[in-house]
Amino acid sequence: MARVLTAYLKRTDVPTRTALQQAIARLPFALTLDDAYQPLRTSGYLPCTLDGEDAGFDLRFSDVTEPRADARDVAMTFKWGGDPREEAAAFAVCAALAGNFGAIVQRDGAALSTDHMLEQAQGALV
Repeated sequence: MARVLTAYLKRTDVPTRTALQQAIARLPFALTLDDAYQPLRTSGYLPCTLDGEDAGFDLRFSDVTEPRADARDVAMTFKWGGDPREEAAAFAVCAALAGNFGAIVQRDGAALSTDHMLEQAQGALV
């Protein structure tokens, strides 16, 4: 299975770092985004800390090239390596995006529910 998640949002709904961190804080994870997160600008490795350990992932913003019926015009692509903390962090951030900012998150073309993403994040840490 690919180690990639894509979150689709309306450009106006892409959160600031503060808003996204507040949404993450409501999840059952001790996850902190690095100050390097910049809405619509981050392109590359984004450091994160999960339970005091490194858990970063690659994050890239792009414009959606094919018009979507739901008007979501920005894609946030998350990629991670083999470290389960990286996977957990990516799923947790995507769950926060879906639950608080109206993102539709897909993996391998299938939409994921917020509950499923939280389960995947927790499962990666077991």
